[in-house]
Amino acid sequence: MKTFQIEITVPAEAIDGLNHVNNVSYLQWVQDVAEQHWKTSTDPALRDKIVWVVVNHFIEYKAPALENDVLILKTRVEKYSGVTSERHTEIIRKTDQKLLVQAKTVWCMIDKTTGKPMRITEELIAKFP
Repeated sequence: MKTFQIEITVPAEAIDGLNHVNNVSYLQWVQDVAEQHWKTSTDPALRDKIVWVVVNHFIEYKAPALENDVLILKTRVEKYSGVTSERHTEIIRKTDQKLLVQAKTVWCMIDKTTGKPMRITEELIAKFP
């Protein structure tokens, strides 16, 4: 599976009372990198027809990140099943390549007009090799 990645620098707003990144920030970044992957792999016409909603997230926190750390967010779609896809995300500290977070998210594809789940087509799967 092809991996999409972006880099971010940890902002002060992401730091919690323990002086490391709050788990809510990690969850937001998992969603952010998925959204950016979707936007770079599809055209506006397709995005006007389809939206994705989260069915569930499973996140493992392995090590903390600190303010100003540069993080690499990597994501890929692992499998498809009917109306859902399973996306895997890793968050890695750039300086030492330490894996900080692993996440698995199940997404459901929704018809933007009807609000109902849609079957994932082979044409769509081909956009995320």
